[in-house]
Amino acid sequence: MRKTNSTNSINEEVILARCGMSYTLSVIGGRWKPAILFTLLKGRMRYNELRKSIDGVSERMLVAQLRELEADGLVSRIIYPEVPPRVEYELTDMGRDTAPMLRQMSAWGNRHRIIQQTKSSPKKKQAIKAG
Repeated sequence: MRKTNSTNSINEEVILARCGMSYTLSVIGGRWKPAILFTLLKGRMRYNELRKSIDGVSERMLVAQLRELEADGLVSRIIYPEVPPRVEYELTDMGRDTAPMLRQMSAWGNRHRIIQQTKSSPKKKQAIKAG
Protein backbone atom coordinates (compact mmCIF):
# COMPACT_ATOMS: atom_id res chain seq x y z
CA MET A 1 0.00 0.00 0.00
CA ARG A 2 1.33 3.38 -1.02
CA LYS A 3 1.51 6.42 1.17
CA THR A 4 -1.29 8.82 0.24
CA ASN A 5 1.05 11.81 0.34
CA SER A 6 3.80 10.25 -1.80
CA THR A 7 4.66 11.86 -5.12
CA ASN A 8 3.52 8.72 -6.90
CA SER A 9 0.07 8.82 -5.26
CA ILE A 10 -0.33 12.54 -5.88
CA ASN A 11 0.62 12.13 -9.55
CA GLU A 12 -1.83 9.25 -9.92
CA GLU A 13 -4.65 11.35 -8.45
CA VAL A 14 -3.89 14.23 -10.81
CA ILE A 15 -3.75 11.99 -13.88
CA LEU A 16 -6.97 10.15 -12.98
CA ALA A 17 -8.77 13.43 -12.33
CA ARG A 18 -7.71 14.96 -15.66
CA CYS A 19 -7.56 12.06 -18.12
CA GLY A 20 -10.60 9.96 -18.96
CA MET A 21 -8.55 7.24 -20.61
CA SER A 22 -6.31 6.85 -17.56
CA TYR A 23 -9.35 6.63 -15.31
CA THR A 24 -10.96 4.03 -17.59
CA LEU A 25 -7.83 1.90 -17.66
CA SER A 26 -7.46 2.13 -13.89
CA VAL A 27 -11.01 0.78 -13.48
CA ILE A 28 -11.13 -1.93 -16.17
CA GLY A 29 -7.42 -2.59 -16.68
CA GLY A 30 -5.61 -5.75 -15.77
CA ARG A 31 -5.52 -9.33 -16.91
CA TRP A 32 -8.93 -10.49 -15.68
CA LYS A 33 -11.26 -7.50 -15.37
CA PRO A 34 -12.04 -7.19 -19.09
CA ALA A 35 -12.73 -10.94 -19.28
CA ILE A 36 -15.03 -10.76 -16.24
CA LEU A 37 -16.92 -7.78 -17.65
CA PHE A 38 -17.16 -9.35 -21.11
CA THR A 39 -18.47 -12.61 -19.62
CA LEU A 40 -21.06 -10.79 -17.51
CA LEU A 41 -22.40 -9.08 -20.65
CA LYS A 42 -24.27 -12.38 -21.14
CA GLY A 43 -26.25 -11.67 -17.98
CA ARG A 44 -26.39 -12.51 -14.28
CA MET A 45 -24.17 -15.42 -13.24
CA ARG A 46 -23.41 -17.43 -10.16
CA TYR A 47 -19.81 -17.41 -8.96
CA ASN A 48 -18.97 -20.97 -10.11
CA GLU A 49 -20.58 -20.39 -13.49
CA LEU A 50 -18.48 -17.26 -13.91
CA ARG A 51 -15.29 -19.03 -12.81
CA LYS A 52 -15.85 -21.88 -15.27
CA SER A 53 -16.46 -19.37 -18.08
CA ILE A 54 -13.04 -17.72 -17.67
CA ASP A 55 -10.18 -20.10 -18.42
CA GLY A 56 -7.13 -19.80 -16.23
CA VAL A 57 -8.40 -17.47 -13.51
CA SER A 58 -7.75 -18.65 -9.95
CA GLU A 59 -10.46 -18.44 -7.29
CA ARG A 60 -8.41 -15.96 -5.30
CA MET A 61 -7.88 -13.66 -8.28
CA LEU A 62 -11.50 -13.86 -9.40
CA VAL A 63 -12.73 -12.91 -5.93
CA ALA A 64 -10.25 -10.01 -5.72
CA GLN A 65 -11.15 -8.69 -9.17
CA LEU A 66 -14.90 -9.01 -8.51
CA ARG A 67 -14.48 -7.04 -5.27
CA GLU A 68 -12.62 -4.27 -7.10
CA LEU A 69 -15.22 -4.16 -9.87
CA GLU A 70 -17.95 -4.02 -7.23
CA ALA A 71 -16.16 -1.23 -5.35
CA ASP A 72 -15.82 0.72 -8.61
CA GLY A 73 -19.54 0.33 -9.32
CA LEU A 74 -19.33 -1.89 -12.41
CA VAL A 75 -20.56 -5.15 -10.88
CA SER A 76 -23.22 -5.82 -8.30
CA ARG A 77 -23.23 -8.80 -5.96
CA ILE A 78 -26.61 -10.28 -5.13
CA ILE A 79 -26.82 -12.45 -2.02
CA TYR A 80 -29.91 -14.60 -1.58
CA PRO A 81 -30.88 -15.46 2.01
CA GLU A 82 -30.82 -19.22 1.52
CA VAL A 83 -28.96 -22.11 3.06
CA PRO A 84 -26.41 -22.51 1.59
CA PRO A 85 -26.23 -18.86 0.53
CA ARG A 86 -26.52 -18.25 -3.20
CA VAL A 87 -24.48 -15.40 -4.68
CA GLU A 88 -24.85 -13.99 -8.16
CA TYR A 89 -23.02 -11.25 -10.01
CA GLU A 90 -24.31 -8.91 -12.67
CA LEU A 91 -23.26 -5.73 -14.39
CA THR A 92 -24.60 -2.45 -13.09
CA ASP A 93 -25.75 0.25 -15.51
CA MET A 94 -22.21 1.61 -15.44
CA GLY A 95 -20.85 -1.88 -16.15
CA ARG A 96 -23.23 -2.40 -19.07
CA ASP A 97 -22.07 0.95 -20.39
CA THR A 98 -18.65 -0.65 -21.06
CA ALA A 99 -20.14 -3.09 -23.63
CA PRO A 100 -19.37 -1.12 -26.82
CA MET A 101 -15.84 -0.37 -25.63
CA LEU A 102 -15.18 -4.00 -24.64
CA ARG A 103 -16.50 -5.27 -27.97
CA GLN A 104 -14.32 -2.78 -29.86
CA MET A 105 -11.27 -3.75 -27.79
CA SER A 106 -11.96 -7.43 -28.48
CA ALA A 107 -12.33 -6.84 -32.22
CA TRP A 108 -9.15 -4.74 -32.30
CA GLY A 109 -7.23 -7.40 -30.35
CA ASN A 110 -8.44 -10.23 -32.57
CA ARG A 111 -7.61 -8.32 -35.74
CA HIS A 112 -4.14 -7.25 -34.64
CA ARG A 113 -3.26 -10.52 -32.93
CA ILE A 114 -3.74 -12.27 -36.27
CA ILE A 115 -1.61 -9.64 -38.03
CA GLN A 116 1.17 -10.03 -35.43
CA GLN A 117 1.03 -13.82 -35.61
CA THR A 118 1.28 -13.65 -39.39
CA LYS A 119 4.24 -11.28 -39.17
CA SER A 120 6.06 -13.35 -36.57
CA SER A 121 5.52 -16.72 -38.25
CA PRO A 122 8.39 -16.38 -40.78
CA LYS A 123 10.71 -15.26 -37.97
CA LYS A 124 9.80 -18.30 -35.90
CA LYS A 125 10.42 -20.59 -38.89
CA GLN A 126 13.83 -18.96 -39.51
CA ALA A 127 14.76 -19.33 -35.84
CA ILE A 128 13.81 -23.00 -35.90
CA LYS A 129 15.87 -23.59 -39.08
CA ALA A 130 18.85 -21.68 -37.63
CA GLY A 131 18.66 -23.53 -34.29
